[in-house]
Amino acid sequence: MSSRVWSISGNAQRLDGGAMYGNAPRAVWERWSPPDTHNRIALACRAMLVIEPEGRVVLLETGIGAFFEPKLRERFGVEEDEHVLLRSLAAAGLRDSDVDVVVLSHLHFDHAGGLLAPWERGADPRLLFPRAQYVVGEEAWQRALAPHARDRASFITALQPLLEESGRLERVRGERSDTLGDAYRLHRSDGHTPGLLMTEVAGDDGPIVFVSDLAPGRPWVHLPITMGYDRYPELLIDEKRALFGDLARRGGRLFFTHDPAAAMSRVTVEGERFAAADSVEELRGAAA
Repeated sequence: MSSRVWSISGNAQRLDGGAMYGNAPRAVWERWSPPDTHNRIALACRAMLVIEPEGRVVLLETGIGAFFEPKLRERFGVEEDEHVLLRSLAAAGLRDSDVDVVVLSHLHFDHAGGLLAPWERGADPRLLFPRAQYVVGEEAWQRALAPHARDRASFITALQPLLEESGRLERVRGERSDTLGDAYRLHRSDGHTPGLLMTEVAGDDGPIVFVSDLAPGRPWVHLPITMGYDRYPELLIDEKRALFGDLARRGGRLFFTHDPAAAMSRVTVEGERFAAADSVEELRGAAA
């Protein structure tokens, strides 16, 4: 019996299109992501929910959430003031207290902010998912503790102490998590940020990899397309080539966190050109 997989929507966001597409000219990227009058493009913050045959509930990432105060919420283009991920979990019949494991590819706020309760004036930050084991890569953890000036604003200062104080944190080294077990494989990347982890879930129709910011959505599957936010774009391109080539040979699929219109696509390759095919907008308890 296979695990069941859901795509779980979090808060939507709008960010500058030029920043999201790096050195790609606007004449190219605006065909994929039409900008608004402020040059911002629509982005999802989507999580992947896995319910294993034995009933364990695993959540891959938590989106940006609603932890920002109103001024910062506006600055970073967060569109809703409620914690949309919690509403989406409820639509799947779950509360945050039902989640057994939360896996974080890295600790940038648009991937880990959903761990925190919604902002309230005068209230201290507070962790959600009170029963969950939290899984993050050791290198990503260290980057969050001592970020470079270039990406310091991408982290939530209060989050790391809360995770450590929970007593439920695993910092992973290598391709395996003790918490997740042997059914999951972890792929590592340094191109976007050091130590980014991408979780592979086995499936009857080929593996599914939660690809995180290695490829935020379908346009970034094309090797030369990178983000201005990526630390090492040339390395990231090499990492995409290796992972996508492997997945194309194995009939693998990519789960996207930021694509506003596709949760998952199959990887195809023709020569040196990779592309996303057979895209699915939403997953609702599909067999892995």
